[in-house]
Amino acid sequence: MLKKILIGIVRFYQKFISPVLPPSCRYYPTCSTYFIDAVKKHGGILGTVMGIARILRCNPFVRGGVDPVPDNFTIFRNPHPEKYEDEIIAKKFHNKE
Repeated sequence: MLKKILIGIVRFYQKFISPVLPPSCRYYPTCSTYFIDAVKKHGGILGTVMGIARILRCNPFVRGGVDPVPDNFTIFRNPHPEKYEDEIIAKKFHNKE
């Protein structure tokens, strides 16, 4: 139940608030998508902690980049984004031959 509420709030943000703001997320996936993925993967409480930590990391003083939700709970950046199953990330890490 908590998961659905949190995801609903973020989806509302994505649909109605985010389009009127200039794009500013420095990471892929975006912070809102990261938040949803973290809640789905780690539950409402830990996922929220991870999502808030990611939002705090997304600021002008970091360079950003690829930072998917890790398999284990952490508030730090994912040290192994190449293990994430996503087409864009796979192209970035696996086409270096």
